[in-house]
Amino acid sequence: MREPPDVAPTPSQTPTPDPTSSPHTSLGTSENPHVRYLSPSQQWAKKYRTEISASASSIASTFVAFPLDSVKTRLQVYKFRSFWDCVTQTRQTEGIRAFWRGGLAPLCSVTLVRTVNFSVYSKSKVAYASFLRPLLGDRLISAPNTPAKPCNPIYWFLSGATAGGILTFIACPFELTKISAQTQMLMHRSQRSSLDDPSHIRKYETKGTIQTARDIIKARGLLGLYSGFHLHFIRDVLGTAMYFTFYESGKLLFGAADGPGPVAIAASGGLCGLMSWLLIYPVDSAKAIYQRDVLTHKPGIPLPYRGIRWFNRRMYRGLTVSMARSCILNAVFFSSYESIKRQVNVFTGETN
Repeated sequence: MREPPDVAPTPSQTPTPDPTSSPHTSLGTSENPHVRYLSPSQQWAKKYRTEISASASSIASTFVAFPLDSVKTRLQVYKFRSFWDCVTQTRQTEGIRAFWRGGLAPLCSVTLVRTVNFSVYSKSKVAYASFLRPLLGDRLISAPNTPAKPCNPIYWFLSGATAGGILTFIACPFELTKISAQTQMLMHRSQRSSLDDPSHIRKYETKGTIQTARDIIKARGLLGLYSGFHLHFIRDVLGTAMYFTFYESGKLLFGAADGPGPVAIAASGGLCGLMSWLLIYPVDSAKAIYQRDVLTHKPGIPLPYRGIRWFNRRMYRGLTVSMARSCILNAVFFSSYESIKRQVNVFTGETN
């Protein structure tokens, strides 16, 4: 029998949804104010909030930082007197649009890569934490999204390495195409002068990203897009592992007791970009030089062996601009990423 109106329900009574209400109603009925239903769009946003946040943030951060990436690549594979010499010569000989040339490939690839990267990293954290907690105990390691323990960096590093290794298969073709598009005028000029002297570039009609990829496939086959894969794999496994480890550590270092604020997130993003690039930069330089050699030699001709030369000044050419680019890119990216993720939480009615 239904209770009289003046009798309040006991704490043991649990509100139930009104069977006559729509299953997509976003708020409970007046009889059941605590019941909340999610619409299909809210359910989708909640399920894919990591992917939504990563993809949207990637587009903004890649566009902002791409000119510095273009200058970095030119400094790695050709000899300029300084950063400003590279900027000046590029602007005078190729125009301002040259700084965004080849941007379509990384805009697509970075968006895809970061989206998959964060998805793989998030799932890997859960898997590695579940494996390590019984071995190390709850005093040394904690689950993701809970207060960190001393051994949490172990699964941060392993999860980042896993994400980096998987994503090499996606990113390598895009990055080779990007390097080809960024340096095609320099390579065209190199047919009649030294590779290390970019000062005499002839007028040359540049190719788009898609045409560049077609030319690589035509000359070397589909697998030609994976030239330099071995160096790319090393770079991304080590670099992504350190990237996420520094970011998670930075949030703890700069954040307050109730969690990191906007400044702490931006600082953590800048820190992870700076430190990860500083430590793996010689590998990136070796990869860029190897891929340049692939693009400037005919198929079948042996490539000169160069290897990874640690602490060789030549391998750190362009490091300053690369670190500046990475710091700006990741500060913008993580600030946007965390902000969008909070907005998605608000949209889906979550408070955390």
